[in-house]
Amino acid sequence: MKIYEDYLGLGIAGNFALHLEQAGELEDFKDVITADEAAPKGLFPFYLPNYTPSNETTTRTPKEILATYPICDATIKLPSKGVNVQAEPEVGLVCDLSYKDGKVISITPTHFGAYNDCSIRIAGAQKISDKKNWGDSSKGYSNTLLEIDKFQAGGVMDDYTICSFLRRDSELNAYGEDVELSGYSYFYEKLTAWITNQINTQTNFGPLEPINEYIKACDYPTKLLISIGATRYTKYGESTFLKTGDEVLVVVYNNQQYSPRDVKTKLLEENYSSPNLSVLAQKVL
Repeated sequence: MKIYEDYLGLGIAGNFALHLEQAGELEDFKDVITADEAAPKGLFPFYLPNYTPSNETTTRTPKEILATYPICDATIKLPSKGVNVQAEPEVGLVCDLSYKDGKVISITPTHFGAYNDCSIRIAGAQKISDKKNWGDSSKGYSNTLLEIDKFQAGGVMDDYTICSFLRRDSELNAYGEDVELSGYSYFYEKLTAWITNQINTQTNFGPLEPINEYIKACDYPTKLLISIGATRYTKYGESTFLKTGDEVLVVVYNNQQYSPRDVKTKLLEENYSSPNLSVLAQKVL
């Protein structure tokens, strides 16, 4: 699944209430001040396409691993070292980027789908990105995307919900809560305005990195894949880390067309191809 090799890969931290607390990451952001209490905490890079170190003075050089393409629609490869890894069910947006004078001036989401921002759980990581890309197949994105008519209220995304499950030893357990996309703290125009401003102004501070410097070093990619924040875990998901043999399932579905029971039935039957349904199914290796 190399179709996003030229896309800038970014993620959003703290765009769904209580997730950071469940993930044990709230302390990482204790010194990060946001515009309001509900605002996301910041952006992180998980993939920097065609990255070339700049000869100019920069405030930070990203770790080399961020130039490794991490996205797969079929597998998650666990790190070789013994660390805990959790799936993070999210919505991923495919977007067009426009620039002027080296700054992002517009972000236009065109498609959305089920995404797994799989993450290492380690205390004391210097940057968020240290837990996000450990090599090939460390991220997941569905190969079935849904078209966005307009990224605002009244569009198709009003009718969509996200849920997730873990299949272990032939049993299917809810991993993340079943929540409507409107449950995101920042969404639609408020979200794209925030992302635009954050890309242009975020500095090398605490767990955050200077995204605008990285974009320049990538020669200003015009395509963006961004995960807009992990949803809350169920009790099972909060306490269950991935192991070899598991299957992670993230589903974005039209809640006017399907009920939660319909979705679970499809997963039990491994029937992932239906209209208005984006399923990410990844075997854990």
